[in-house]
Amino acid sequence: MSRILPLIVAFLIFGATATHAQLLTPEKSVYTHADSLRGSITPERAWWDLLKYDLTVIPSFNEKSLSGENNITFRALSDGQTMQIDLQEPMNIKAITMGKKPLTFVREDNVFHVKFPKTIKAGSTKTIRITWSGIPKVAVRPPWGGGWIWNLDEKGRPWMTVACEGLGASAWFPCKDHLSDEPDSGVVMHIVAPDTLVAIGNGRLTNKKANGNGTSTWTWAVTSPINSYDIIPYIGKYVNWTSTFKGEKGNLDCSFWVLDYNLEKAKPQFMQADTMLRAFEYWMGPYPFYEDGYKLVEAPHLGMEHQSNVAYGNHFANGYLGRDLSTTGWGLKWDFIIVHESGHEWFGNNITDKDAADMWVHEGFTNYTETLYTSYLYGTEAGNDYCIGTRKNIRNDKPIIGVYDVNKEGSGDMYYKGGNMLHMIRQIVGDSAFRGMLHGIQKTFYHQTVTSRQIEEYMSGYAHKDLSKIFEQYLRTTKIPVLAYQSNGETISYRWSNCVKGFNMPVKVYIGGAREQWITPTDEWQTIPASNSGQLILGSNGGNDPAHMPVGATGNGMAGDGNFSVDRNFYILVRKQG
Repeated sequence: MSRILPLIVAFLIFGATATHAQLLTPEKSVYTHADSLRGSITPERAWWDLLKYDLTVIPSFNEKSLSGENNITFRALSDGQTMQIDLQEPMNIKAITMGKKPLTFVREDNVFHVKFPKTIKAGSTKTIRITWSGIPKVAVRPPWGGGWIWNLDEKGRPWMTVACEGLGASAWFPCKDHLSDEPDSGVVMHIVAPDTLVAIGNGRLTNKKANGNGTSTWTWAVTSPINSYDIIPYIGKYVNWTSTFKGEKGNLDCSFWVLDYNLEKAKPQFMQADTMLRAFEYWMGPYPFYEDGYKLVEAPHLGMEHQSNVAYGNHFANGYLGRDLSTTGWGLKWDFIIVHESGHEWFGNNITDKDAADMWVHEGFTNYTETLYTSYLYGTEAGNDYCIGTRKNIRNDKPIIGVYDVNKEGSGDMYYKGGNMLHMIRQIVGDSAFRGMLHGIQKTFYHQTVTSRQIEEYMSGYAHKDLSKIFEQYLRTTKIPVLAYQSNGETISYRWSNCVKGFNMPVKVYIGGAREQWITPTDEWQTIPASNSGQLILGSNGGNDPAHMPVGATGNGMAGDGNFSVDRNFYILVRKQG
């Protein structure tokens, strides 16, 4: 029994980790033309800028089908005559018009090529109307296996929504399905639902109209730019309550929507949203969508970061489905979905990557908001424990940066390894500068799409330190840098190995009984004086080989009584040589 129990525990931990970090798009050895149409800025996308969607969606629960229309307003950046509109099979476009004139279109896989009768001149603003219908792909394992969700609640009533990150919003409505272009003036969404149910969309409710046929149309409006996979309707037997968060930009309207029979247990759990907002405004700056409000909506899947419309399915309990992904205990003191998915309002929604290959900008920073939240509530060392505890979930299977122009993110290590990389940068620059850096990123790239390089260069510039080798090492390789060292009793020599050329990350160390100091190893040997034993003592390692082990792997703090200790907050390996 003593041998079986640890295996069971390890399996449960791996299960939680694999569930959280599972990729949203399938692995491929060869990418096709269809992948390029989906993931690249094609000539038929490049010439026009998306300004606004005015979207109507009419779901039929019995038929498991959708129909509707989308009025797409755009501005021509250059002359153009053929436009790419995305809509995935088996959904289909019925008609496209501009004004009252029909436009011709041809389907190619999941793309429609729309032909205008004459060239649209640069600087022109136009609107096209697309009517569409079909039976959308059904989500098999949402939110990872994306698609439309047709559920029944516990009382047998329809409960509908969609989860489509990675898969793309074109799985259910016609759009420009590329992360680099968001509708500058937002979205108006009209949701047609049975009179017995409630329909919820992004932003604010602007109108509800009875249609006289057993349905009502709920109109919701978002005024901020929004990425397409965040545009989400929810339909069910919802009830709601509201509150006001007094934040950095004044009063933020907050609303909370749950199925009617969950109201009493939801109210105390959702009080954590107030603490979350306060912590994140401290660390990252104002909530980015005061104009559209903050909404937390119960969903029939675990959760997703839908802008101003966050999906929640964590069963009104702390942890991640009742588990602590760090296994330190700190992750059971708060609700993972409220914290993590709301953290995406800053990274993912306010700041969106231009290409899925750079998705670490969404997930690495948002993973680290969990550490920042823990630090805010329980202190720096608690946050350190949490972050270091997540290292056991890192696989180093492939680089965090994915494949560009084919809608393919990199390794799931973008979560935990990305978070631990940011944790090290925080150690290097200090808490005050790191907090200023996060505020600066949010302000500089407010409501924008970005590349990883832009974020990397901004962080180096703000810190007045060249952090490029850290990004190259941790984002673009699978190698854990090794701090190699030698000791002869009088001196300790050290250098980096297993690293990119020029790797020079500073590391905090303790020499003898002295206070902490910083060394900056390179790939060349450097030497410092040693105390009596001259042995390198590492962070507590849970019994690993002391000649080659990760620093601070268990999050239990410094251990040993030697002359030279490495701070546990650095995700590195240390190897004794000679």
